[in-house]
Amino acid sequence: MKITHFLKILSILFTLGISYAESSINHTTFSTEISGLLPSLAPMLDTVLPAVVSVHVEGIQPARRLTLPKEFKYFFGPDIPGGNFGSRPFEGLGSGVIINANKGYIITNNHVVNGADKIKIQLNDGREFDAKLVGHDEQTDLALLQLLKFKNLSEIKMADSDILKVGDFAVAIGNPFGLGQTATSGIISALGRSGLNLEGLENFIQTDASINRGNSGGALVNLHGELIGINTAILAPGGGNIGIGFAIPSNIVKNLSQQLIEFGEVKRGQLGIKGTELTADIAKALNIDAQRGAFVSEVLPGTAAAKANIKAGDIIVSIEGKPIKNFAELRVKIGTTTPGKIIKLGLLRDGKIQTVSVLLDDSTSVSTSEEMLTPALQGASLSNGYLKDGTKGVQVEDVVKDSPAYSIGLQKGDIIVGLNRTKVHNLSQLRKILNEKPSVIALNIMRGDTNIFLLLR
Repeated sequence: MKITHFLKILSILFTLGISYAESSINHTTFSTEISGLLPSLAPMLDTVLPAVVSVHVEGIQPARRLTLPKEFKYFFGPDIPGGNFGSRPFEGLGSGVIINANKGYIITNNHVVNGADKIKIQLNDGREFDAKLVGHDEQTDLALLQLLKFKNLSEIKMADSDILKVGDFAVAIGNPFGLGQTATSGIISALGRSGLNLEGLENFIQTDASINRGNSGGALVNLHGELIGINTAILAPGGGNIGIGFAIPSNIVKNLSQQLIEFGEVKRGQLGIKGTELTADIAKALNIDAQRGAFVSEVLPGTAAAKANIKAGDIIVSIEGKPIKNFAELRVKIGTTTPGKIIKLGLLRDGKIQTVSVLLDDSTSVSTSEEMLTPALQGASLSNGYLKDGTKGVQVEDVVKDSPAYSIGLQKGDIIVGLNRTKVHNLSQLRKILNEKPSVIALNIMRGDTNIFLLLR
């Protein structure tokens, strides 16, 4: 029985072997005949690769030695022994994408060029050009460069990232580890990723196309060779690529690059609301069926939201007719929209959907209530302001008597110009530092012509 069974298996294997041998001959002929018809990314990459560049940076950064207790470091900063000590040169590598061939504009990540004194761009064909920084945006980690002298450039066309779907094919192009231009393929794994603590405004495309060090600032394209994102970061618990990469959507890139070209900086729209994600508990408490949206917990007086009659308890479910998944997405959409633009928001109120038009405020001109920043500043009304010499800062518009802000010595008319020895030019920067929840806060303020430090705990 066992012998018969073995012979049957052997017979099958032998038969398959003959069939394979015969089919191998036919397959060889067949492959030769149609090899030119097999699917390939090569034609698309031929048009895209010339628009993706390598970015080489050089600069000087402070060298540090010794470690101080936080209380001393935050208060005194680099001016005491053990703080900054000398400086040292650094070099860095990254990638970039040409978005305007006529004017030599290149988009990349802010962290690629941050602190650089010299920026050199290498094209796919080996040519090298010097570049300058036009402007940057820390909250989205984008920076705009411009070549100083150039000719015969290729640019990349931007796609509408709002129409992307999970499962769409994607190709990542960049300069990983300084090896030179490299392309890897994958799919869109997820959309609207946030909460990664990478930047201030997060609405990332997630992809499994391999992204590594040096890919930052490079292109994520669709199969038409259109830009759908700028590669920015990877999730790498062990230090290597595990197929989880993140890119900034092309619609954000397009919007902010236009602002950087026009203004040299990003001007953010602002609604003037506080809110949170629409959780199952909130939906149950309000007796609504909505599963997605941004819950409005408070509307600040005098803001764009207040003027548009948005109310606490409303749920924002769409912007310009496109659904909003959560508060983080709303924050990104508003924060990357130019101030002064009228947008349409879909609201769920009392079980009914209604649409309101909102004229967005400029975030640099909107006052912030103290509790939005830290309890230690409670009682102070803050807005963006200027010193006599034009230096930007955060102005104290008013201080309530006997409030925490009053008790630490903050006065109406003070200009906050630094926090823990980090320069502060606006409310956005102040929020960002305070969101890190430092154990000690040393406010550097200008009171008239006097420079003062106030210590908060």
